[in-house]
Amino acid sequence: MSNIDKNYALQLEHVTKTFGSKVIANKDVDLDLYSGEVLAILGENGSGKTTLMNMISGIYHPDAGDIYVKGNHVTINSPKDAFALGIGMVHQHFKLVDVFTATENIVLGIEDGKFNLKTAAAKVAEISSRYGFDLDPYKKIYTMSVSEKQTVEIVKVLYRGADILILDEPTAVLTPQETEKLFNVIRRMREDGKSIMIITHKLHEVMAISDRVAVLRKGEHIATVNTSETNETELTDMMVGKRVSLNIERTAAENPQDRLTVKNLDLVSHEGVKILSGISFTARSGEILGVAGVAGSGQRELLEIIAGLQSPTGGEITYVDPESGADVDLRSKTPLQIRDLGVRLSFVPEDRLGMGLVGNMDIIDNMMLRSYRKGHTAFVDRQPPKELAENIIKSLEVVTPSAKTQVRKLSGGNVQKVLVGREIASSPTVLMAAYPVRGLDINSSYMIYNLLNAQKNNGVAVIFVGEDLDVLLELCDRIMVICGGRISGIVDGRTAKKEEIGLLMTKAKEDHGDAE
Repeated sequence: MSNIDKNYALQLEHVTKTFGSKVIANKDVDLDLYSGEVLAILGENGSGKTTLMNMISGIYHPDAGDIYVKGNHVTINSPKDAFALGIGMVHQHFKLVDVFTATENIVLGIEDGKFNLKTAAAKVAEISSRYGFDLDPYKKIYTMSVSEKQTVEIVKVLYRGADILILDEPTAVLTPQETEKLFNVIRRMREDGKSIMIITHKLHEVMAISDRVAVLRKGEHIATVNTSETNETELTDMMVGKRVSLNIERTAAENPQDRLTVKNLDLVSHEGVKILSGISFTARSGEILGVAGVAGSGQRELLEIIAGLQSPTGGEITYVDPESGADVDLRSKTPLQIRDLGVRLSFVPEDRLGMGLVGNMDIIDNMMLRSYRKGHTAFVDRQPPKELAENIIKSLEVVTPSAKTQVRKLSGGNVQKVLVGREIASSPTVLMAAYPVRGLDINSSYMIYNLLNAQKNNGVAVIFVGEDLDVLLELCDRIMVICGGRISGIVDGRTAKKEEIGLLMTKAKEDHGDAE
């Protein structure tokens, strides 16, 4: 590493962080951030990215090593210390009070409390104008889109004087148009001398916005390279430590048959809010039907209704038995009733620990949740679920000491592998997956894509809710776009353009189009 220099915004020297006696999250990391640059931080799940950023932002304290801000040795023991040094982190999960306005959220927690709301709103408007944000200082959070809420979080750290910004997965739930707006804002901040660190798994965005890329692997800093001198394949190889194919081979559907038909599905909340309205579509065997939409557009509720976890207000859900051809009415059936009807439907929910797996149970017991009712005695044969657990661990490369490890002790990526593996092992004819790669590294993500493709090739009707439009276009045969609880269009995954889907995500058409 170079000598300490005030021209650097931030420098880390030999930073190490351990948890307990065995888990080394970061080991002897050297890293530097220039003033006025965008540095992307890449790495697989468990590579130490978040831990490193948490030490910079004051959530954790390093066990060893040194941190320098503008050439000065500093100690960061809390987020308050970080803010005092001009460091602000925008987390992926927003920390906002819904009933407050943008300005009220931005000034919330300022220690002296000496501010005039009108003056504060004027400063918020000035910051927004300087960097190109479109933000109404008086707008309530609960009326905002996801991108507007993210804007509030970014303006909050700028309002408090941050010169170094850490953005954690900032484009995870944005449309292509919103992503490009954010990138334009980031470019303006860079021109203004701000230093920005971005954690992301989207390599094409890394190539589009960053000046340099720092790669972490197993807690160690592998390399920092100029973005203009590298490519996605090289970055992936550095992250994983081996060659990884970034191609999804989409095969043509063979003799697709209607497997699940939804007609005029409605859902109204207990508060009288219409969540879904007139949803109609068909999922076919041997196809992957993608579902795109801005977060909160009704995707989660739709899948939960089909899985029997919620009851719709109106509409029909019909399953076609692949053997008899008989129609089975699934509306308002519980998951157990659906299973007892002989319907082989599997659901990989958005909530991995809760709806998906039980965190305090080990991997074997979580396998048994799918099969325990098959027995007719008080005694349970643990051998089949044990063999299934061990097979999933081996085939999906789940990092765990043993099949008897509690699921809550696994990393997020490994939890997801266990959940997907269990659902696929039940031999479904309909497989629904809600954001199955959210937060996963590139190697694990492509493993999941390959598993979904294998199910499609086995004749399964796959419904895949995703947030990366590039992946949806590469993986799915058809893509259904939901906007505000309505279908705004269903497009061919082979011919559709990302910009077209982005427009459908933000504005429902008067004619909702062909639902087939």
